[in-house]
Amino acid sequence: DLQERLSAFMTQEIYPNERIFEEQLESSADRWTLPPIMEALKVKARAANLWNLFLPKAHHAQGLTNLEYAPLCEIMGRSPIAPEVFNCSAPDTGNMEVLLRYGTERHQDQWLAPLLAGEIRSGFGMTEPAVASSDATNIEGSIKREGNEYVINARKWWTSGAGDPRCKILIFMGKTDPTADRHQQQSMVLVPMNTPGITLLRSMS
Repeated sequence: DLQERLSAFMTQEIYPNERIFEEQLESSADRWTLPPIMEALKVKARAANLWNLFLPKAHHAQGLTNLEYAPLCEIMGRSPIAPEVFNCSAPDTGNMEVLLRYGTERHQDQWLAPLLAGEIRSGFGMTEPAVASSDATNIEGSIKREGNEYVINARKWWTSGAGDPRCKILIFMGKTDPTADRHQQQSMVLVPMNTPGITLLRSMS
């Protein structure tokens, strides 16, 4: 039973290592330095076949429905370090589902595969400082097509995942058609973090 195996892993591997994680984090150069214990636990989780538990059944032969995944989230949620151990932490899970559902073969090869393998992290850029961004219709960042390129202009904050040096790809939400119906003005584009013009001002203090 998946819940039993996950609970056993939490008891045997996660809870005993929470203090080690904190100690390694506190002694690191900065808050974004990954404690070595995290990678060690991820290796064990993969070996135990407790990896990418979020994958939906509609797109993965061994995937789960939301109802089946929910109790696993509750179990993982008992520890602040657990979701990443199982490659089930935000914003990666949602971003991977977007790439799985809508990404081209090239997108999936370049970004989804290393995300599924836990080799990179991702970010999600939606929230903006001047508007109530939980309502996506308020977003003002623009995405404009110019020839074979898209030009993006926006200021985002609370950009989940962007401060992590392992973050290599950002899913960015902005307006592509301000003249369309209110709920059809927005689009999302993939923006590599090394794209010229991206400036990461600071992480949360």
